[in-house]
Amino acid sequence: MSQGSRSHVRGLVEVGLASVLWGTGGLAVQLIREQEDLSPVTISAWRMAVAAAVLLVALLALRRGGELVALVRSHPRQVLVVGVGTAAYQGFYFVSVTQVGVAVSTVVSLGLAPVLLTIAESVRHRQAPAAGRLGVLVAALVGLVLVSVAGHASSTGPAPVAGVLLAIASGTTYALTTVAGGSVSRSASPLALTSAMTLVGAAVLLPCVALVDGPRLPGDPVAIAWLAYLGVLTMALAYVLLYSGLRVVAPSTAVTASLVEPVTAAVVAAVVLGEALGPVAVVGILLVLVAVAGLGHPSTAAGPVLPEA
Repeated sequence: MSQGSRSHVRGLVEVGLASVLWGTGGLAVQLIREQEDLSPVTISAWRMAVAAAVLLVALLALRRGGELVALVRSHPRQVLVVGVGTAAYQGFYFVSVTQVGVAVSTVVSLGLAPVLLTIAESVRHRQAPAAGRLGVLVAALVGLVLVSVAGHASSTGPAPVAGVLLAIASGTTYALTTVAGGSVSRSASPLALTSAMTLVGAAVLLPCVALVDGPRLPGDPVAIAWLAYLGVLTMALAYVLLYSGLRVVAPSTAVTASLVEPVTAAVVAAVVLGEALGPVAVVGILLVLVAVAGLGHPSTAAGPVLPEA
């Protein structure tokens, strides 16, 4: 295996690990809401704020604060786009879930991003995706649909049209933010980039807490512990892994590999909550895993294999 191929596989594993961490986030949110009636927006805001605080402490402890300052000075617009975009696509998704349901929101938002980026890369390179790449993408999307539909109720919610539009906004913003983050990650350390992103995201989301119903601050120790888990692992560590992976993996490959997230959520729900995994969900899980494994081959990766940064 060449050095480029090894780097590609390493990056794919990092994105996959990030997606596994994201997949545990739904359970953490559920456990928080069992203790306190915090809104999803409030949870997202404190998740981002916890991540920003932890990452700043890490930068200072490692004496790498200069990397953050240099990044903000050299790429102020890109940092702003990545931070605002990350906050926005999460917000769009959470509101979409309340309007059209988890299944539709997940399929539209997560499924749209790899399609958009694959099309964009084909247009940019002026050539159609190879058959192997299309096969990987189709398998991943079919698996996503099966896992999402089998794992959640099929009700559409109170405002399905608005919910679908919000899911489209989430998927589109996710795709654009991944591209922006990938471009900056080639010249910045993942730790500095994640720190900058979470600082901007927290600045965007925290004022929104005043606009939603429910408690503004968690008071229950269990809820606080799970909020810390969300901030440290599913935000800080997960995005460091994502931006590290994006140094050597194309954005369309990364968003396709991130479909491991709903697979992880389904498995965690089955193991921790005792929710049954029916045959449809099992087939979907296998399709996604086979597709993501296929991304490890340069000929079937959903995008060009990038050289080591």
